Amino acid sequence: MPQLHVKPQGRSGRVIAVTPENAGWQHVGFELYRLAPGETAEAETGGREACLVFISGKGETVAGGEQLGVLGARMSPFEGKPWSVYVPQGKHWSVTAESDVVLAVCTAPGLGGGLPVRVIAPDALGQEVRGQGTNTRYVTNILPEGEPADSLLVVEVITPGGHTSSYPPHKHDRDDLPRESLLEETYYHRLNPPQGFAFQRVYTDADETGRRELDETMAVEDGDVVLVPKGYHPCAACHGYDLYYLNVMAGPTRTWKFHNAPEHEWLLG
Repeated sequence: MPQLHVKPQGRSGRVIAVTPENAGWQHVGFELYRLAPGETAEAETGGREACLVFISGKGETVAGGEQLGVLGARMSPFEGKPWSVYVPQGKHWSVTAESDVVLAVCTAPGLGGGLPVRVIAPDALGQEVRGQGTNTRYVTNILPEGEPADSLLVVEVITPGGHTSSYPPHKHDRDDLPRESLLEETYYHRLNPPQGFAFQRVYTDADETGRRELDETMAVEDGDVVLVPKGYHPCAACHGYDLYYLNVMAGPTRTWKFHNAPEHEWLLG
């Protein structure tokens, strides 16, 4: 089993690089760039599609030969909705920072759908409130299954301090539609204030002996990434520190159908 808890490497440039090869799976890729003004991140999508998400900052953006102008506005992931760009397979993209920029590059296999480059503006993003009480969290759908893409599903969530999220625990690791879809997933975590920490557990069902194939609990800090290859994956934000995370999901079918942990399903009642 690959390491599930990934720390940023360095303070600038590409500081996170999750690939299908180093994650030991087939679909999801996630990279994070930290750019100073004037610095550029760029790549070819090759056989994969990409969703560029401006976590913070703004930059001059080009994709598929199209000059898209200066995109990005918020200076923190806790301030409003993001600007994003969908880039299909076989295209080049670049972002040149005008301010300090944190850029997430979410990728998954392209399926030859022939979709165009498109800017995903904040005003076009749907938001929803999930849960209640100390399970309340705030969801922004960046690339949901109702919007065109080949494989990618991208969403960001803010969980207030003292609240739980991705809870009651659920999983999506079986290709068993319409009951459950198989989706790999990454969580990119941020904390406000940044010196805080949160917890995430990734675990599978217990067998008849009470043993679990996977059971890891991680203290995540600002900028960390957690891989979810299988199993349940709830989060808990500590008192005084709001938790942001960006989810990237992909699998053989582009739909999110999850299975709740039966022992905790009573919490939905």
